[in-house]
Amino acid sequence: MPNLALITGASSGIGMEFARYHASKGGDLIITARSADKLAALKAELEQAHAVSVQVIPVDLGADGGAQALLSQIGDATVDVLINNAGFGGHGMHIERDLAAEHAMIDLNVKALMTLSHAIGSGMAARGKGRILNVGSTAGMIPGPLQAVYFATKAFVRSYSLALAEELRRKGVTVTVLAPGYVETGFADAADLGGTGLVSGGGASAAEVAKFGYDAMLAGKLHVINEPKLSFALNWVLPQLPLRAVMSNVRKMQEKRT
Repeated sequence: MPNLALITGASSGIGMEFARYHASKGGDLIITARSADKLAALKAELEQAHAVSVQVIPVDLGADGGAQALLSQIGDATVDVLINNAGFGGHGMHIERDLAAEHAMIDLNVKALMTLSHAIGSGMAARGKGRILNVGSTAGMIPGPLQAVYFATKAFVRSYSLALAEELRRKGVTVTVLAPGYVETGFADAADLGGTGLVSGGGASAAEVAKFGYDAMLAGKLHVINEPKLSFALNWVLPQLPLRAVMSNVRKMQEKRT
């Protein structure tokens, strides 16, 4: 059982459930997010419930130098598991959205994830063992009109992680991509997805998805989708359809219903 896990975006949603699940297995933690208060509350909960050690590092990973600040505070700690969970989305026509917000999405979803994977993955490779779990999305498997940048960032996560997995597998390090469908967290509200077909049917719980992804990571799996029907559609059905038809359907799912 790996001991020390670094989990980003751990103050809520899937990230918090990753932390709870890892702690339930007796693993120590470094948890990070922007909210110091929420992280402190989670630390108290996990240390009391599971007698593990939890280090809290509040930081904005999307800010300039945020990932490097986190790495500096971690220092020489041996991280056995890296879970890159932090990320956010945003709804609307790309040319009508605030460009600074789009850049911030790239900084967190792409640059921070890559920076941490590079630094922590280097240490894992040197030791000959380690596990990386990058939280992507089914959004990373198709173009996303009305969430153009978010879908593109998750496409990067998928491609980058798969390539990294191949590079590191002979060094004893596994890289897993978790690509969930819609999950019942605060993501939809933050991304302004309320009233769209994408979220109208509900989704899996954060705890269910975290357990599914974590177990897949321990099994050394490469790319996993938590919903079998969605996995079949994305892997076998949509690739056979005309690309414009796929994009049209995705757009309809993300249009606000009046």
